[in-house]
Amino acid sequence: MGAGGGDGAISSRLVGMALSDGRAFQLAQQLSDGVGPRPSGSPGAARAVAWATEQMKALGLKNVHTELVRVPRWIRGEAEAQVVTAAGNKQELHLAALGPSVPTGPDGIVADVVEVASFDELKALGDGARGKIVLFNPRTMQRGRSFEEYGRAVSFRAVGAVAAAKAGAVAALIRSAGTGAYRLPHTGAMFYDDATPKIPAAALTVEDADLIHRLARAGGRLRVRLKLTPRLDGEVDSANVIGEVPGREKKDEIVLLGAHLDSWDLGTGAVDDAAGCAIIMDAARIAGSVGRAPRRTIRVVLFMNEEMGLSGGKAYAQKHAAELSKHVAALEVDSGEGRPTGWGAIGGPAAVEMIRKLAAPLETFGASKVIEAQEAGADIGPMAGKVPMLSVEQDLTSYFDWHHTAADTADKLDPMDMALNAAAVAVMAYGLADAVETLPMSPPSKRVGRVGPPPPAATVPPAAAIPAASAPAAATPAGPAPAVVK
Repeated sequence: MGAGGGDGAISSRLVGMALSDGRAFQLAQQLSDGVGPRPSGSPGAARAVAWATEQMKALGLKNVHTELVRVPRWIRGEAEAQVVTAAGNKQELHLAALGPSVPTGPDGIVADVVEVASFDELKALGDGARGKIVLFNPRTMQRGRSFEEYGRAVSFRAVGAVAAAKAGAVAALIRSAGTGAYRLPHTGAMFYDDATPKIPAAALTVEDADLIHRLARAGGRLRVRLKLTPRLDGEVDSANVIGEVPGREKKDEIVLLGAHLDSWDLGTGAVDDAAGCAIIMDAARIAGSVGRAPRRTIRVVLFMNEEMGLSGGKAYAQKHAAELSKHVAALEVDSGEGRPTGWGAIGGPAAVEMIRKLAAPLETFGASKVIEAQEAGADIGPMAGKVPMLSVEQDLTSYFDWHHTAADTADKLDPMDMALNAAAVAVMAYGLADAVETLPMSPPSKRVGRVGPPPPAATVPPAAAIPAASAPAAATPAGPAPAVVK
């Protein structure tokens, strides 16, 4: 394929192969149903590594192997909570610990609850949160086709525990960062600050966050009984899984397709990210069997432990540091199975133009639009500024209904959407690997929206503004903070 739009016959065959056999859907079902939940360091994660290795070989990928990754093993334990009114009425709350939250201790915590809608409201309380449980209850996350709303909502999950601890709180509850209203908590990663006491943190369902809001407005004292029993069980060995479609001319030049093999443990990780794993595996299978190998090598990398710290992404970037200059493009699929709508170009106008030409054959099913984007994915983030990057844009309307919940299961996968994603990624990967020119270099990621560091210091109440609390009895040391909010 050249830069002027590619070989139409090959593109047609790639799309036809993706749509004809439903392989991507089958693979995602196998990983979600057959392997199941796969949090880092768990038996499920080990099964996923074995499954991916076997499947890559069966799909005809070459040079299939694993690469060692050290990952944290955090075990969720139990989560119980009640809200108790001044009249003594009790209601059960539905919640899930955030990773890697510390526990409350065996007897739990009983404390007054104070509700805030922002970090500024927490700051305005002064000493009003000391000794209490803080509920971060921002406005409802709205459905949309991008990560913009999630980026706003997830900031409270990311650093709410730190902000609450600085205010003297004994625990933090976070309104779930999701759009579904099914009384299901949305778990996810959170950060600790080594200079601040570590307090327990959990995601509360949107219904129960609203319940506390209504009870608080009705007046009277509100207390919450909270018991969380998670534990961090050190680090263990795990692995990234890698397979390739070797190039016919420039075998040492690489187009990387990435997704993450791990998942959270509440559901079976179907949309996050069995879908992404299956899409890129099938795209590589198709590219390798279309009849002519691409000029460059297409490399599939299934990264381990995206959810709790990007261990696999960091390990890959470190191990392959000497050959990153030979990576001509990197694309990650980690947005579920929503229908592809186009592409995000990270390298400015020149990247937009090249990707637009390569995406032209995808206009038939609405996946040819190209926009300038700021980041391409969490696992490939450690290579930002060293490897050209792009992103596949997908319809996210229902993604955050299920993301990080017990309902992230294989029934949420749509066979046609999976096939269209595999077709789009196959056409783009083959085009990038076969083009005469290469994608312009991406600048270092600004890491906004779906991933990123904690909010700027000005957003989170600084220690000087809120008196530091003494460490609550339940606070225990935690492991390294996650490096991603997704």
